[in-house]
Amino acid sequence: MTTTAKQAGLVNWDGVSFTKVKMTDHFWRPRLEVLNKITLPSCLEKCEETGRIANFAKAGGLIEGEFEGIYFNDSDVYKVLEGVAYSLMLERDEGLEGEADRIIDLIAAAQEPDGYLCTYYTLVAPDDKWTDMEKHEMYNGGHLIEAAVAYFDATGKRKLLDVACRLADHYDQTFGPGKRHWVEGHQEVELALIKLYRATGEERYWKLACWLLEERGHGHGVGAIWDKPEWGPAYCQDDVPVREIKKVTGHAVRAMYLYSAMADAVHVSGDPAYVDALQRVWAHTVERNMYVTGGIGPSHHNEGFTHDYDLPNESAYCETCAAIAMVFWNHRMNLLFGDGKYADVVEREMYNGVLAGIALSGDRFFYVNPLASEGHHHRVPWFDTSCCPTNLARFLPSIGQYVYARTDQGLVVNQYMQGEAEIALKNGNRVTLKQQTSYPWSGTVQLEVSPERSGVFTIQMRVPGWCRGYRVQAGGEWLSGVEALVERGYLSIERHWAAGDTILLELDMPVQLNRAKQEVEADRGRVAVQRGPVVYCIEQGDHPGLKYDEITWSAFGNLRVEYREDLLGGVTTLEGKDGNGRPCRFIPYYAWDNREPGFMQVWIREKEEDQLYKF
Repeated sequence: MTTTAKQAGLVNWDGVSFTKVKMTDHFWRPRLEVLNKITLPSCLEKCEETGRIANFAKAGGLIEGEFEGIYFNDSDVYKVLEGVAYSLMLERDEGLEGEADRIIDLIAAAQEPDGYLCTYYTLVAPDDKWTDMEKHEMYNGGHLIEAAVAYFDATGKRKLLDVACRLADHYDQTFGPGKRHWVEGHQEVELALIKLYRATGEERYWKLACWLLEERGHGHGVGAIWDKPEWGPAYCQDDVPVREIKKVTGHAVRAMYLYSAMADAVHVSGDPAYVDALQRVWAHTVERNMYVTGGIGPSHHNEGFTHDYDLPNESAYCETCAAIAMVFWNHRMNLLFGDGKYADVVEREMYNGVLAGIALSGDRFFYVNPLASEGHHHRVPWFDTSCCPTNLARFLPSIGQYVYARTDQGLVVNQYMQGEAEIALKNGNRVTLKQQTSYPWSGTVQLEVSPERSGVFTIQMRVPGWCRGYRVQAGGEWLSGVEALVERGYLSIERHWAAGDTILLELDMPVQLNRAKQEVEADRGRVAVQRGPVVYCIEQGDHPGLKYDEITWSAFGNLRVEYREDLLGGVTTLEGKDGNGRPCRFIPYYAWDNREPGFMQVWIREKEEDQLYKF
């Protein structure tokens, strides 16, 4: 790391692949099983039914027919393939792999001799390639590249990776210094090119990604976005050069992919040029434009941002893809800066903003995630624009990558999930970590540490921002004083570790009432309930006879914590009485709309006489 990078506060931790993490917990493991058995096959079936897969066969001249769907439909096939690859890394499945190989053959057939690949243009408008920067040509290609890297890692098969390299080479031959300008309307390819560099070692790829970032904000954008006065360059973050970004604007998913790529660029290049912009825009996003569920982007009109503190509940857009992209960005920020506040956002998204996007059954989805509904908003099996189901298909099987990180001094525990991991320290010593926990329902985490060779190193345990009290034991002794202090969100435990040593972390997990900042007009006089990382809501099914927004809550009310194995796949509910003394039940926000239809609310009206007491 350069001196300049150190001065910028960079730590450049290493991520730990989810393939090194085997989850056995009762929260995430069942969801991964549903993903394998239901979600992935369902998404593949929908891609077949809607002609997304057949488009490749048509473009490759294998069958006759016209293009079906929207110009970015290729990307959904790629995202499902990426999810299949991650699933195969966790558990090999010959049937699933065979279906993926069949689709990959069709994709390879659709690639043109110069490496170009986008079935819409091949079939519909071959003379109009690279004329409209909004048409997602590189967005599609980015998802192909990510799928290719994942499938190669999973199977060792190079066919799709070779397709991806030829496509990236086509980009590199067409665009760059002294060649054509390009501002991709929907960011994604920048992330993918850096991932391709890491897989192949070809530096041209990450340098092209950085060039694409630098193209923004200089008036090069051409296409539908730029021609709409109500959108304009800010919609796709092309209004200012990226290193001058001060606030989040435009389409939420595009913005998060951009910031994720900027963080990757810092990590891969060692150049801290984007650090100030990243920290400014992170504060602006999280402190002024993020919902309590982690949702971002309140507006249906632009699928994104409007003005600070504009956080309506019933009309909240909060696209599922935006929550997933927030994980991508904050995970990278955590690795860059070594601060637990970024892992806090990852956690908030995982248990709330992201997980709400998929039904417990695994085959119905939300595109939009409001924080209140009168009873007319429900998950559906598919969308014309199905980026959210296919994004979930690739996100969920890879969640293990967010659990641990590796530092120069040792290891970091960022997320609490029961399971086992084997990680090599930077000195080569391999360490097996075994987590035992009932998180997120319990704040007790036991970590067994077993190095291959006993020795001195540091383990950092994240203390979440929602936690107001904790205690920690290492080697059978309770730590106190300086030993138990939290710095940048972590407890650091440095000692001589031998096989079987343990850390016991107990995080206090009381029920908490959240109040929004006064600037948030929609939430004045309201409270939101949270316990640990889980945000709660009320549903009509638990409150028969009551109407939407009729329930109030008293700040002096008590809630009983009760784990219900028979409810919603197993959840901890909060039981009590509302401001009028009527029975009241809160369930996790992610689990709403999995029973009979009815109203839902996260922010509950606070009993008027209690609003005098703010504590």
